[in-house]
Amino acid sequence: MTLSELRFVIAVSKERNFRRAAEKCFVSQPALSLAIKKLEEDLGVLIFERSRTDVSPTPIGEQIIEQAIRAVEEVAHIREIAKQGNNQLGSAFRLGLIYSVGPYLLPEIIPILRETAPGMPLDVEENLTAQLESQLKSGVIDAAVVALPFDVPGIKTMPLYDEQYVVMVPINHRWADRQEIDAEELIDENVLLLNSGHCYSHQVLLACPDLSRKGQVLQGNSLETIRNMVASNLGITVLPCSAATGRYVSANPLVKVIPFSEPVPARRIALAWRKSYARDLAVNCIADAIKAIKSECLQQIK
Repeated sequence: MTLSELRFVIAVSKERNFRRAAEKCFVSQPALSLAIKKLEEDLGVLIFERSRTDVSPTPIGEQIIEQAIRAVEEVAHIREIAKQGNNQLGSAFRLGLIYSVGPYLLPEIIPILRETAPGMPLDVEENLTAQLESQLKSGVIDAAVVALPFDVPGIKTMPLYDEQYVVMVPINHRWADRQEIDAEELIDENVLLLNSGHCYSHQVLLACPDLSRKGQVLQGNSLETIRNMVASNLGITVLPCSAATGRYVSANPLVKVIPFSEPVPARRIALAWRKSYARDLAVNCIADAIKAIKSECLQQIK
């Protein structure tokens, strides 16, 4: 059993296709297939069921894959310790962010990190929470900025800040002159949210539970798209405060941002990373940069 064979098994489990897995591993398909067959013969079990259209792990294969991921991660851990030595801030950091955070957080933390960790550029991955969870567990990314709850075995979380939601309406909407909006009032409106693959919509529905009692429009793949849909008078939306500050709305005179009345719906954002990850100093550096942001939208957690 070799590390290469374990990496091949992990790649096939992710891709569910031998050809694509071989491409990801930069080897030929016959070489990858032969290595996995050799490993199966060595272990005396079938790791994958093959058909003409699908490749799927057997029940025992699922357990082997899970252990293979741990083994490869531990080897990477050893290499990371040796590589970093006493300089954990000396190489790139692979940071994942959910879509409703990335565009608004990155412009704030990158200048801070250029000062505090100039030798640690960010390799950024924006994605859905489910995908970031998978990438985090498999070691594709080092840490992720996500919304809580995020309860994943083997993963640590550090709460960073609380962020309130606000309402955005077209400038000609009957609420445009209002000073605040009660969350319960949204049930009579067309509320535009991201499509259901985004955890942000789920977060909004948790924060404004009355919305789930009435059908709302779920469409758009980015908050910027939603903002423009509101400007076109298609409906209203709920945004995190950081996506509705002056720089993002001042250039659009067709929308109006209105705060919620108490109790104000909000979300809690956290940093998540593997318990086995070796660069604790780098993780803390990212967390400190986020906590150093000066913004009335972010209520930092001490």
